[in-house]
Amino acid sequence: MQEIEIVRLRPVEGERLKGIRLRALADSPEAFGSSYEREVAFPPEKWAERLENPESRWWVAVSGGADVGLVCMMREGEKAHLLSMWVAPEARGKSAASRLVDEAVAWAREIGAEEVGLWAVDRNHAARGLYARKGFTATSKVMALPSNPELMETFYVLSLIFRQARRDDVPAIVAMLADDPLGATREGDPGDERYLTAFDRIDANPFDELIVAEHEGKVVGTMQLTYLAGLSRLGAERCLIEAVRVSATTRGQGLGRKMITWAVDRARARGCSVVQLTSDKTRTDAHRFYDSLGFTASHEGYKLSLS
Repeated sequence: MQEIEIVRLRPVEGERLKGIRLRALADSPEAFGSSYEREVAFPPEKWAERLENPESRWWVAVSGGADVGLVCMMREGEKAHLLSMWVAPEARGKSAASRLVDEAVAWAREIGAEEVGLWAVDRNHAARGLYARKGFTATSKVMALPSNPELMETFYVLSLIFRQARRDDVPAIVAMLADDPLGATREGDPGDERYLTAFDRIDANPFDELIVAEHEGKVVGTMQLTYLAGLSRLGAERCLIEAVRVSATTRGQGLGRKMITWAVDRARARGCSVVQLTSDKTRTDAHRFYDSLGFTASHEGYKLSLS
């Protein structure tokens, strides 16, 4: 197999798009919401229209002068949608799919998209495996494949803002935890080894997620999600959101709302029955914020300090 090159299709290459798109539909009819029979009848202007759309980009994977892969990324407001993903049989397992996804996601980042979504057929295990390796996670949104209602597909998302924290994020996280009147009395030197020890424990626990929000390469928000098992509610799992912080330079721009919305969606996709959190009684602004997101102050919280 010769080296694979990823090439963006130009607006004048409608016939080229038609050729590889129709091959994809013929080869993998159960992978797409459309069909070969529908699109083979498209006039030339339809293919040109797809490439001329300023809200989308199309790329092909090329090997030995032949087009062996295709992907499209469509801008949808603050989000982007990956679609039309396909790799020819002779190019599978040769990094073409991985590189096509990387190219499309890079463009989504470039245009400032905050999230990339896609639909994947449930029984397409190869595609689902690829998307999982790229950081996409399944949501609770499912539907029948339009071209074959007997097949189900699931919606996957990749956040371009939120990610799992890394060890080298710890100083920035601790700085945010300390940057308020309450935190200033509790936190210490961000370089204290005890923070790294705690991070390692969180990172190793599959029921804990330390999340950061990143903007232009800087960590500007953080929160911890913990998934709790219990016998109540018929043994349902619940999600606990703790240590929610937004950096001082980013407050008032809606990041906190996006963080909590993202966390709730993540908990829902996981199958949690409840999302809960605690907030110090002095944080009245935070209380109004959580009220506006639909949380209710339904319980009294108690703490006993052991230090």
